Amino acid sequence: AAFFLGGKPETFQAVAGRARNEIGNELGLTEKDTFRFAWIVDFPMFEKDDEGKIDFSHNPFSMPQGGMEALQGDPLQVYAYQYDLACNGYELISGGIRNHKPEIMYKAFEIAGYPNDEVNKRFGGMVKAFKYGAPPHGGCAAGIDRIVMLLADEANIREVIMFPMNQRAEDLLMNAPSEPTNEQLRELHLRVIPKE
Repeated sequence: AAFFLGGKPETFQAVAGRARNEIGNELGLTEKDTFRFAWIVDFPMFEKDDEGKIDFSHNPFSMPQGGMEALQGDPLQVYAYQYDLACNGYELISGGIRNHKPEIMYKAFEIAGYPNDEVNKRFGGMVKAFKYGAPPHGGCAAGIDRIVMLLADEANIREVIMFPMNQRAEDLLMNAPSEPTNEQLRELHLRVIPKE
C-alpha cells in the first residue's frame, strides 16, 4: 500500500504519525523493549500563520542562532537555540538558550509585529533585568510523567498520572475544580457575578 497525504503539514502530520506507528506494529518493524533517544535541534524561530503574517513558531524568548546578524535576513531562515530530547518518539525534555540581550529581543519581536512599547508593557520585568546585564543562560524541563510512562511500558500517559484530567481540565476522581466557598472568595477579595 502507498499513502499520499497533501496539504499543509500541520493538518496531516498527526494522522501520518499514527498510521506509521500502526503499520510498524502490525508488520513487526517497531523495536520492542528498547529505548532510542534523539536530540532535536535547529527549531525555526519564525513561521507564517494562515494570513501570511510572520510569528514565533515556538518560544519567543530563545536566542536566535547567529544573534542580531541572523535577524537581518529572511526570518523564515532563522533558527533558534532550542532543543528537545525525544525517546521512542516521545518528547521527554524541552529547553533552550535564553535571548538575554534586549536589542536582539526587541528586533525578534519587531519581526513578529510587536513594537518595543508592547514588549516593555508585557515583559517589562524581564527586559529590565536583561538591561542590567544578565549573563547568557539556558535550561530545560523534563516531563517526568512521560519518562515514567516509558519505563512502565504504557502507551497512554493517563495510566501513570495520579489524578488524570479530562480534556476540559476536570479531575473526575477529585471532582475538581469545585465551586469556591464564600469564605474563600472573601479571603481573596473576589466575588462572583452571576450571568444575566
